[in-house]
Amino acid sequence: MKTVLIFKSSPRERGNSATLADRAAAGAREAGAQVEMVSLHGLGIGPCDGCDMCKDTGNFCIIDDDMQSLYPRLLAADAVVLASPIYWFTFSAQLKLFIDRWYGLVNNQQAFLRGKPVGIILTYGDTDPYTSGGINAIHTFESMFGFLQAPIAGIVHGTAGEPGDAEKNPALMQAAYELGKRLAG
Repeated sequence: MKTVLIFKSSPRERGNSATLADRAAAGAREAGAQVEMVSLHGLGIGPCDGCDMCKDTGNFCIIDDDMQSLYPRLLAADAVVLASPIYWFTFSAQLKLFIDRWYGLVNNQQAFLRGKPVGIILTYGDTDPYTSGGINAIHTFESMFGFLQAPIAGIVHGTAGEPGDAEKNPALMQAAYELGKRLAG
């Protein structure tokens, strides 16, 4: 049984990106995967301070915060989903902090995501990925996962500015569901 690890990065527990992440989870479960959901907003994850102790000690990071419990889960997952609203033309600060702390993983186990499929879920309040800035997040993910040699299984994105908008868009909800199924396969 595959494990799909889904990270929600919205400060809104029931925000649109979280709603779509839940749909992806439902698709993955239906396809037979074990799903674990993590809400980054409620965790205490500090920024990477650039100390490079991860290189010197061989530990992923010396900062003692909630990120420590996420490293083994990232390593063990068969597939990963990152879900975020677009704030100020890119993904949320919660997701940025989380990704920045992968620095220690890259320094000690660069292949931590190699070959593992990744799903991306983005919601924005503007009309499309260009005017919203969602395209910036998409380009960042494409570059980052290209470097990490982790194939992007799909990017689900759409306009959903007001709470509940994602649920009013059947095509967007179905795309998230299908992404989850694909990641479980």
